[in-house]
Amino acid sequence: MKMGKVAGVFLAIFLVILPPIIPARASAVTSRDILERVDDLWRGKSSYAEMSMNVVTVHWKRSLKIKAWSLGKDYSLLTITYPPKEKGIATLRAGKEIWNYLPRVNRVIKVPTSMMMAGWMGSHFTNDDLVKESRMSDDYDSRITFKGEREEVPVYEITLIPKPDAPVVWGKILVTVRQDELIPVTSLYYDEDGNLARTMTFSDVMRLGGRNLPATMALTPADKPGERTVIHYSVLKFGLGLKKNFFSIRNLSRRDLSQ
Repeated sequence: MKMGKVAGVFLAIFLVILPPIIPARASAVTSRDILERVDDLWRGKSSYAEMSMNVVTVHWKRSLKIKAWSLGKDYSLLTITYPPKEKGIATLRAGKEIWNYLPRVNRVIKVPTSMMMAGWMGSHFTNDDLVKESRMSDDYDSRITFKGEREEVPVYEITLIPKPDAPVVWGKILVTVRQDELIPVTSLYYDEDGNLARTMTFSDVMRLGGRNLPATMALTPADKPGERTVIHYSVLKFGLGLKKNFFSIRNLSRRDLSQ
């Protein structure tokens, strides 16, 4: 993937406002309650994360290590710390504006909104996956379509259909979450013709940042057998007291942040 196409970013996974905590066994939980919980599970009023991303395709493999900071829904900054040849590549989101920094040419490039559905750094995650500009709880009509046990685990299955004016590309999403803590298990994404396009699986539930959440997310494209992208969180902290001025073009190119 050319450096100039490095778009969007990794933030979503670690940004934004901490939602109201839903009781783990709420008696009248709704599909929207569940989706808000899933949308914001990795987000906080402010946050810091360290993670790895491993990409496997039929032609090559790639491993990255990443640091990321966020403030509310609209501010985030991430930088690659490994491998050395990509160290320092960084992405900033401030409101609806996104920029990338390419250290080899010392350039800051603004990312057009048309690139939000493009893959990030050759992975199977889109920029929107990483930045989370869209939210399931806001952009889809939803309902609980299954409540019971799968593989001996009590779960809810929620069917999401996009709202007519929602800026999303999927024709349908099926989200399965554990009933006990409303932690996601899988998300199946279907195109507008009803064909399965990709599957996201969540695993390795552990305590990170004071929350129980899946530390590992694996994305498998339906049309590329054997390919996958796996993200694993090793550090996640919330409530850091970050200010808006941290999320600046100046800090986008700070090389000490990628150390």
